[in-house]
Amino acid sequence: MQTLKDQGKKAAGYAAAALVEDDMHVGLGTGTTAAFFIEHLAERCRKGLKILAFSSSEKSLQLAVQGKIPTGDINQLTTLDFTADGADEIDRQFRMIKGGGGALLREKIIASMSKEMVIIIDNHKLVERLGKFPLPVEITQFGWKATCNQLQNLNFFGKLREKSDKSLFITDNGNYIYDITFPSPISDPEPIDKLLKDIPGVMETGFFFNLAKKVLIGYPDGKVDVRQRHEHAK
Repeated sequence: MQTLKDQGKKAAGYAAAALVEDDMHVGLGTGTTAAFFIEHLAERCRKGLKILAFSSSEKSLQLAVQGKIPTGDINQLTTLDFTADGADEIDRQFRMIKGGGGALLREKIIASMSKEMVIIIDNHKLVERLGKFPLPVEITQFGWKATCNQLQNLNFFGKLREKSDKSLFITDNGNYIYDITFPSPISDPEPIDKLLKDIPGVMETGFFFNLAKKVLIGYPDGKVDVRQRHEHAK
């Protein structure tokens, strides 16, 4: 049985899939909301939609293959026509925290390649300030203790992500994820992002800036609110 949040995610995901047109190269996000996007995209492909999809994770690739969506090799392209992906948090300036599904590095590459990047969320993900959701930071396995020590020396406290069996989560790129917990909301995330990326061993952060131009916000009743970036840019 779907929760109210799931119904909102489904509404947003299905609305994004309805925007895809024939002959597009489409980026597939990762996570529970992106899964609804892929689900409806598969339905449209079965009804005759002609696209080629490119996944941001092995999990999304598996969903695409199961849905019989034609997939391609991302290394053969430099741009994508359209991408839809979820977010863990997004503020009114369209700054985001992403990576709850563990695919932040590939998600950011896919997003940066996209002519149109659409974020799909349920209505609980829109926030005034980022930081309630932990910030994923992808770090190399090599020297991970030293990297974590440097993070903590800069007061970035958190823990390495674990799987349900308590073994360490490993990304599709073979890296670990260190989830930072902030003591209070973040008013100025850009300097934090730069500081984190200056640490040797940090591959990428879950901060996403200046990538999404449109957000589809789904509600449990099936309504979808569409917001453009220029509406809230400051």
